[in-house]
Amino acid sequence: MEELDRSRVFTRDVKRIVVKVGTAVVTGKGGRLALGRLGALCEQLAELNSDGFEVILVSSGAVGLGRQRLRYRQLVNSSFADLQKPQTELDGKACAGVGQSSLMAYYETMFDQLDVTAAQLLVNDSSFRDKDFRKQLNETIKSMLDLRVIPIFNENDAISTRRAPYQDSSGIFWDNDSLAALLALELKADLLILLSDVEGLYTGPPSDPNSKLIHTFVKEKHQDEITFGDKSRLGRGGMTAKVKAAVNAAYAGIPVIITSGYSAENIDKVLRGLRVGTLFHQDARLWAPITDSSARDMAVAARESSRKLQALSSEDRKQILLGIADALEANEKIIKAENELDVAASQEAGLEESLVARLVMTPGKISSLAASVRQLAEMEDPIGRVLKKTEVADGLVLEKTSSPLGVLLIVFESRPDALVQIASLAIRSGNGLLLKGGKEARRSNAILHKVITDAIPETVGGKLIGLVTSREEIPDLLKLDDVIDLVIPRGSNKLVSQIKNTTKIPVLGHADGICHVFVDKSCNLDMAKRIVSDAKLDYPAACNAMETLLVHKDLEQNAVLNELIFVLQSNGVTLFGGPRASAILNLPEARTFNHEYCSKACTVEVVEDVYGAIDHIHRHGSAHTDCIVTEDPEVAELFLRQVDSAAVFHNASTRFSDGFRFGLGAEVGISTGRIHARGPVGVEGLLTTRWIMRGHGQIVDGDNGIVYTHQDIPIQT
Repeated sequence: MEELDRSRVFTRDVKRIVVKVGTAVVTGKGGRLALGRLGALCEQLAELNSDGFEVILVSSGAVGLGRQRLRYRQLVNSSFADLQKPQTELDGKACAGVGQSSLMAYYETMFDQLDVTAAQLLVNDSSFRDKDFRKQLNETIKSMLDLRVIPIFNENDAISTRRAPYQDSSGIFWDNDSLAALLALELKADLLILLSDVEGLYTGPPSDPNSKLIHTFVKEKHQDEITFGDKSRLGRGGMTAKVKAAVNAAYAGIPVIITSGYSAENIDKVLRGLRVGTLFHQDARLWAPITDSSARDMAVAARESSRKLQALSSEDRKQILLGIADALEANEKIIKAENELDVAASQEAGLEESLVARLVMTPGKISSLAASVRQLAEMEDPIGRVLKKTEVADGLVLEKTSSPLGVLLIVFESRPDALVQIASLAIRSGNGLLLKGGKEARRSNAILHKVITDAIPETVGGKLIGLVTSREEIPDLLKLDDVIDLVIPRGSNKLVSQIKNTTKIPVLGHADGICHVFVDKSCNLDMAKRIVSDAKLDYPAACNAMETLLVHKDLEQNAVLNELIFVLQSNGVTLFGGPRASAILNLPEARTFNHEYCSKACTVEVVEDVYGAIDHIHRHGSAHTDCIVTEDPEVAELFLRQVDSAAVFHNASTRFSDGFRFGLGAEVGISTGRIHARGPVGVEGLLTTRWIMRGHGQIVDGDNGIVYTHQDIPIQT
């Protein structure tokens, strides 16, 4: 459940924040101040301060800055003879004293420009042994924060009793990372942010291309797996010290995030719940698995759970679905909150408008999903239905029965509601399921997966539905043709084509949704305008939305064409024309007819007649859904018979091409193929057949002594 981690942290109100900035962030090459980074940091903290957050800063950098200044002064004051002698190491405590005043002067200047007051507090390790000191510290900080002052802490290295800065790791705190953790606990902060020179904690040195960023640190899992690189180039402890401090604070109840101080907006992203850096939290072990399951383990577990599901009674399977519907509605608030975070992150990342539109769970979506799950629950049990019954010979009866396929792998993009539809269909049809959603919907998918699997009884097990969280696992899953029975990709042409080319597992799906509406010369104008508008505007990002409007040539003369164009343009649809339509309507010419816009845009073309429309659809369509609007029944029947698409409509919007609207309860996808299932795929598309024979000791024996009757037996309902 790693995808849920950030929202769990921020379900509580965060007001008091401790931010620690490391030496490698404060200083650049040669120990000089990194003015750009520090300026951006101060701007972030000033903005938080003005927004009502209580900000406490712990800043390293004094020793490094002081060393740089003293080296320069030493050089200026040395004779040529002095420079020929071996140079002694500068006293670290002197460096700390000189650097601290310079560091604080910068903070004072910068915050003053931002109309913020800052205060310096230098502390020693021994101070915290005194309870009166700790009491006074709390009172002073409370007073400062009430006055909107930003306290800036640092260890007073100049007069510290340590042997030397960076060399003694004993005491209550031993560097600024541990000081920050101590202050977070002492001052009862809601959040601790440790800013480093890398994105977060990696499985190995960040410079190693095989190292991976750990988004959520699970102590039981990661503490023995991580290989740390060198310590900070300037600071005392590096990542080892940060992790130690983070673990101490997190397990004492303060959430901690280690992230890069080089990114100007990382603090803001953390507070908005975006997935940056590495999170440390005392409940992390409850969200992320301590041991990783391999792709095969997940698939095998799903198959085993599916067999347990099939063994239940029809009523028990129905109750599981009803429980899921109730759970969706009960958790609507947190589901919407997770979805809003996904939408915000996608918009910030600059994803296409059509992709973001598919991601949004609009008001009423949860209720609609719950209703579809309940509709599925009330359907006739699809498992074990007798489809055909035959007397093979006297006393030898053969039944053809419906049976689950086994284990399904669904790879889908954007739409988190697809997860609910697919999961409920898998449960109704008795199949195990592995799901891989797009990274843009990771929070939505994670919470929906948790809500659904929590509603599955232990007699079946939550492993019936596995959620694949890493793209790297997909190639391994696509190799498992011995344990995965069907792959259903739901997404772009590129996704579908890539999966078809890289697996031996049967693939069900469609690459494009290039749907047409043909308005015939005998159309009812008002009906045509309603259907064209709905097919394009009801949900422009859907695969069953109209992408090409075909119009009979005679409609140009009676102004019907202009009225159809007006109704689209007045609703904000951007139009592109084919060669004929561009010339007639002065529209920009479409680059290709084979384009799925998935937005408020479409192509218009003028055709000779119904035969021209059929020919255009066969040459440029995707065999998804196509419609004719006409009052001529002969033309309508010609179109319905000859258009070779998975769904063909007369006087009805293409948006009806949907499993729920077809009465299938929900859909796992739409197939434009011609094998196994075609069109919207509901429960029946997820079933195969089994043969069951009942006899009385019959044997073949070379077919001697047996008389085959092959008589159909009526199926009793």
